[in-house]
Amino acid sequence: MTTIHCDIVSAEAEIFHGEATLVIASGEAGELGIAPRHAPLLTRLKPGQVEVVGEDGSRHSYYVSGGILEVQPNVVTVLADTALRAEEIDEAAARRAKDEAERILANRGEAKSVAEAQQQLAQALAQLSALERLRKTLKH
Repeated sequence: MTTIHCDIVSAEAEIFHGEATLVIASGEAGELGIAPRHAPLLTRLKPGQVEVVGEDGSRHSYYVSGGILEVQPNVVTVLADTALRAEEIDEAAARRAKDEAERILANRGEAKSVAEAQQQLAQALAQLSALERLRKTLKH
């Protein structure tokens, strides 16, 4: 089976390093599926999930708060602002952040706090979505 090497790193740590048959991520223009021999690519990532399908068919889910995805002939690299394994996401904290962002947006505070709240809401929703996908995967 043909594979592509995948590295997922953040400012804090290397999160994943290994071979993959498919890497799925949320780029600025939409969902991306990176398979071996994919054309070179450089794109910004939206907050969301990055999924890595291993050689054995195993699926590994990660949350990224944004960053850059680079595809070279034999390597795909995710340089994330923040990256977490899906099972490491603190659901309670993500829900609190979501609720706080929604409260700020409902009250229509200053333009700066609204923009920050929108970003906080997008990140919280992406974390909760990654958790939900992980739970669905574990049920199957």
